[in-house]
Amino acid sequence: MSGFVSFVGSGPGDPELLTLKAVDRLKRADAVLFDDLSSGPILTHARPGADLIGVGKRAGRPSPKQHHVSHLLVDYAREGGRIVRLKSGDGGLFGRLEEELVALREASIPYEIIPGVPSAVAAAAACGIPLTRRLTARRVQFVTGHDASGELPPDLDLRALADPGAMTVVFMGKRTFPLLAEALIAHGLPADTPAILAEAVCTAEQSLSRDTVTGLSARLAGEIGSKPALILYGPMAELGVGYD
Repeated sequence: MSGFVSFVGSGPGDPELLTLKAVDRLKRADAVLFDDLSSGPILTHARPGADLIGVGKRAGRPSPKQHHVSHLLVDYAREGGRIVRLKSGDGGLFGRLEEELVALREASIPYEIIPGVPSAVAAAAACGIPLTRRLTARRVQFVTGHDASGELPPDLDLRALADPGAMTVVFMGKRTFPLLAEALIAHGLPADTPAILAEAVCTAEQSLSRDTVTGLSARLAGEIGSKPALILYGPMAELGVGYD
């Protein structure tokens, strides 16, 4: 008899940002398959004796293949019990949730999805800014900075991403941002558009720095560092507190 899988969004890394439902599922889980960014203090909520299995994927680092993670999740669920698949941020935002859902459906394993605080929202909060504002930032857009090969996706809607009236959040984009910035400026985004680099949001290593699109592009062309990061650019990025 198969078990039951809870896909739990862990938020950006601060255990205080976990939902009550997320904590409940962790406390009752027989096994927890977790992402790198969901480890550390968040796992202290797991039930004592639960199997803890790291399956994190990080750009530019050796990582388990997605099909391996999906197969491992199915194997654990087939053993019975309650399984938590702990994903950083919200699993539905660039969290490869669909592949794992498909694997469970094909294996006829029941599941639920518990949303988490999206890292983009947490980054804006850490910066002390909203993501929208009447008249000048009426649209917000999330985009990944790399495709399956680690390169800048070739099919990005650059016209939309260059809209100066939108707030844009780039996930996993430090390595490719110089190339993206060049394309955005070529499509009309002002070179002095405010930008924020938000690294290791809501953790002890959090770093927030404000720049312009061109300034940040030049910085990342020289040194990107190893911290996970989001890049925010647009009308609201000129505001905020707590920057380096």
